[in-house]
Amino acid sequence: MRVFLTGATGFIGSRILPELLAAGHQVVGNTRSDVGARRLEGAGAAVHRGDLDDPARLAKGAELADAVIHTAFDHDFARYAENCEKDRRVIEAVGDVLAGSDRPLLITSAVGMGSPGQGQFAREDVLDRDHPTPRIASELAGLAVAERGISVGVVRLPQVHDPVKQGLISPLIDIAREKGVSAYVGEGRVRWCAAAVEDVARLYVLALERHEPGARWNAVAEEAISMRSIAEAIGAGLGVPASSLTENEAGEHFGWMAGFAKLDMPASGAVTRDQLGWEPAGPTLLDDLARMDYSVSADRLMSWNK
Repeated sequence: MRVFLTGATGFIGSRILPELLAAGHQVVGNTRSDVGARRLEGAGAAVHRGDLDDPARLAKGAELADAVIHTAFDHDFARYAENCEKDRRVIEAVGDVLAGSDRPLLITSAVGMGSPGQGQFAREDVLDRDHPTPRIASELAGLAVAERGISVGVVRLPQVHDPVKQGLISPLIDIAREKGVSAYVGEGRVRWCAAAVEDVARLYVLALERHEPGARWNAVAEEAISMRSIAEAIGAGLGVPASSLTENEAGEHFGWMAGFAKLDMPASGAVTRDQLGWEPAGPTLLDDLARMDYSVSADRLMSWNK
């Protein structure tokens, strides 16, 4: 297949790209920069220039594609709601290009959208359309596009990690570095799920090649890691104490991250593993936290790797 891949030079997309090529697919990768274009060409992909702020132009990359994998997302979590709305507009624009065909569109969401209730494990067969987290905009956009006849599937992400970056845990590391303490709320029983980035990349390719309209896949290798264990791993890496905060103290300490730091986000990937034959084999989250270089921030490390 000729696959249009948004976010092709990003954290996850740059791992999906070689997996697609190794499986025999042609790839048109989207990028907004000259540096990104050179990286895509060097990897063996064709280049489309587009930007999340111009959905129509970005979506034009799908015109000659047999399928679309959409991983691009603005990860400025301080503007999370705004960026989720931006993602909604991009999904709708790609849907316009794919209208009248059965070409697959694989979009990206978060595992929390499948939570059946507080403290319960998120599942693939659940969609909470009224979920308070702004990322629900992506799944609602996918549903709206599907109602127009487009063949949509969803990959839901946990904390995706390697030794450089770990999703929402990366800003927690920066906060701990700034504050001199790696904190958790209460007894630290809040749970987050995770998967190594290489495993997630393989899942996207499996989800594309075995595409089912309306399918939702949870990219979950580890289902429930306690926030206390995460904070202790960060503290060990930074050489700072891990400490409990009260609910009232959390707001001042975590800032915009406070809501996430108190959010219980366990999830199951059992259906995904069973139906796609997905077998995560990468390192655990705590293994990657133990291996990372804490002397510099994730943003700086990522910029050096570009």
